[in-house]
Amino acid sequence: MVLPLPALPVAATGPIDTSPIVLLGAQPTDLDPIWKSVVPELRVRGNDIHLPMSMAYADRLCAANPEADSLVVRVAVLLHDTGWARVDESKIISEGFSKDWRKAQIRFEHEVAGCAIAREVLPPLGYGERFVDEVCAIIDGHDTRPEVRSLEDAMMRDADRLWRFTTAGIALISGWFGITPATNMDRLRAEIIPELLTEAGIAMGTAELDRTEAILKSPVLR
Repeated sequence: MVLPLPALPVAATGPIDTSPIVLLGAQPTDLDPIWKSVVPELRVRGNDIHLPMSMAYADRLCAANPEADSLVVRVAVLLHDTGWARVDESKIISEGFSKDWRKAQIRFEHEVAGCAIAREVLPPLGYGERFVDEVCAIIDGHDTRPEVRSLEDAMMRDADRLWRFTTAGIALISGWFGITPATNMDRLRAEIIPELLTEAGIAMGTAELDRTEAILKSPVLR
């Protein structure tokens, strides 16, 4: 059951793990049937890197806020960007990462497509209608809706952002926006960390960005 949204940023009620995400070993396998059902959708826009890394952060966020419905969070994270596979691929970078990228029509389109994919793949795997509705309510608007509707919604949005602070995230996203890694990291610190919605997300993002700036020599390579 999705819980109402508490005050922002959401305080952690469990442990916050800020260690490097790349040190994780084998990941949980309980959602492997869903992963296998969307393999084609993972081959677009770096989803096969973005979504597994976001899931690793989602697991940590669920540990930090165990009162949330972790299954809703994790399934929403797994599926939230699969819709990029069903939009005009030629416009993903040119419109989805242009100057007004937050308002780009293609971003609305990928959210709608992501919900359609969720409704296709989840029921055959045994997920009920109410659960699917809760997942889709989070996917629909995760990039474009200004308001946050639930604790699970906030956690999914933080998991979606946290991968950007890793070296892999910096490499991919710098290319998408056509900016240098240093400029990208400056933007993350100035714009994206303030957008994080949970205490755990802020701590994880800040720690990961500190490490990434150091290894990529952000103070020097400008």
